[in-house]
Amino acid sequence: MSNPVYPCIWFDGTAKEAAELYCSLFTQSAMKECTHMVVNFEIGGQHIMGLNAGPMFKPNAAISFYATFEDKEALLKAWNTLLQGGSVLMPLDKYQWSEQYGWLQDKYGVNWQLTYGKVSAVGQAVVPLFMFCGENQGKAEAAMNYYISLFDNGRIEMAAHYEEGMTKVDAHVVHARFRINDSLLIAMDSAVAQPFTFSEGISMVVTCDTQEEIDHYWNKLSVNGRESMCGWCRDQFGVWWQVVPSVLGQLMMDRERAPRVMDAFMKMKKFDIQALLDA
Repeated sequence: MSNPVYPCIWFDGTAKEAAELYCSLFTQSAMKECTHMVVNFEIGGQHIMGLNAGPMFKPNAAISFYATFEDKEALLKAWNTLLQGGSVLMPLDKYQWSEQYGWLQDKYGVNWQLTYGKVSAVGQAVVPLFMFCGENQGKAEAAMNYYISLFDNGRIEMAAHYEEGMTKVDAHVVHARFRINDSLLIAMDSAVAQPFTFSEGISMVVTCDTQEEIDHYWNKLSVNGRESMCGWCRDQFGVWWQVVPSVLGQLMMDRERAPRVMDAFMKMKKFDIQALLDA
């Protein structure tokens, strides 16, 4: 499978508003598709989907967006803008690993780690970052190894580990970058105990061209996890995924067929492409 893997952020009706704000702050940004339910956009080379699905779930710090700026003024503008109505987790300041870095949660609940540096050193300006914490504390390395075994072109590009005595919790990976289907992701174990873990607030989307691909990713990602409806599943490390057919968007654009297609997939756990085509 060559389709990219990308994050989906759960919003309570504010996906378009948030996407337009984010696009105004990052390079390589554009609005791609906008409906009343789904907004697809790109920031810093990263494709993101915004889902207007109501108040049931909210993003949290278990998945954040690691954004690298090569211009300090642009970083400061992004920090000040995203902070409006939000909160600071780590102040924008000089740290051992960065001349300027800060972590905040914006008014939509989305977490951002902003840093000054070279984009080429990371590989992409904006990258989803998985923090393994709560009931999934210490599982970053095991999760990465599992993911790269499932996806094409999976590989770990770098991994730095905590030194002995640096943390009081089960933590091994301080920062690691890996790729699945050539999509860049970052992983870390939290250095301190956290009261939260992964949720449906931010999930990862796997777009499949064939039923064979859907079967493969659904079966592997849901093993020892949890199956939910409409292609959603939680893996054994707590991360939520959407395993969806690439043809779904085309079918939903057909106004005559869309209601029947929606009625069909609302009854499904794992997607059945032929059943959608027959609807």
